[in-house]
This record gives sequence, structure tokens and C-alpha cells, in this order.
Amino acid sequence: MQIFSTFEYSSYIELAVSELERTGIKKEDIFIVPLNNRTEARRIFDSLHRADGVSLIDLGMALATAFSVIGASIGFKLSWGPIYWGIISAFIGFILGLGIKLFMFKVIKKNQRLLRGKHSEVILIVDCNAIDAEVVEQILWKNLALGVSKVPSDGF
Repeated sequence: MQIFSTFEYSSYIELAVSELERTGIKKEDIFIVPLNNRTEARRIFDSLHRADGVSLIDLGMALATAFSVIGASIGFKLSWGPIYWGIISAFIGFILGLGIKLFMFKVIKKNQRLLRGKHSEVILIVDCNAIDAEVVEQILWKNLALGVSKVPSDGF
């Protein structure tokens, strides 16, 4: 039976491995795989087929609506009239909202991601007998595994 578990990169992995070795699991039956961190920057703009749930134009649309109402109201007193000034002020509101969202996403959210300290996780694979599976699973949970899954060796 194979037991897969994920950990944050910490000393608990070493504690789990040493405890597994004390229970009789051989070093050859323990496999540790560190995951790589993302090296490329996240894309800001979504494509037609992939979206991350972050909208950049929502604030721009809200500000465009507000600015167009104000611009059209003031446009009655200006020379070009309410329609032109409503369109001009809607465009200004949209650009302002888009700029605010881009600034928030690029500067503020990036700093929050760096402060949270997202580190890559580590996958620990243990090959053991079905009899030892419960003990191995309890050891992994005790050492703060993020997730544990058992896979029988004879197939699904």
C-alpha cells in the first residue's frame, strides 16, 4: 500500500520520517518530493478560455457609470452638451477605475502574497504493508500533514 501526504516545508517532515523509521519502515520505502515555487509572474488579463475569478473592470464600470451621470448633468451647462460630456466622463471614470484595480493587484496584493509567505509544499510517499497503514497515517496526521491519501498497491 502506498500512502501519499503533503506537508508545508518545515521540520515536521523530518520528525515524521524519523518516527516512521522507528516504527519499522525502511528508508528505501520513504520518498520525499519537494514542489517548485512558481517562477513566472501571474497573468493579469484573462483569456477567453481561462479566468482566475479576479475582475479588473468592475470598479472601472462602476466609476464610468457614476462619472457619466455627473458629466451628463454638468454637460447641460457646457458647450458640447450632455451627451459628449457624459461619454468623455465615462471614459475617464473607466480609465481611473482600471488604474486603481491594476495598482491594487500589482502592488498591494503582491505585497500581501509575499507577507503571507506561501512556500512550496512537500509530498511524502510511504510504501508499506496494509497492516501498517493505519499507524503510518496516524504518524503523518500527528506531524501536521496537510492531507493524507491511501492507495492500494494491487490497483484501484
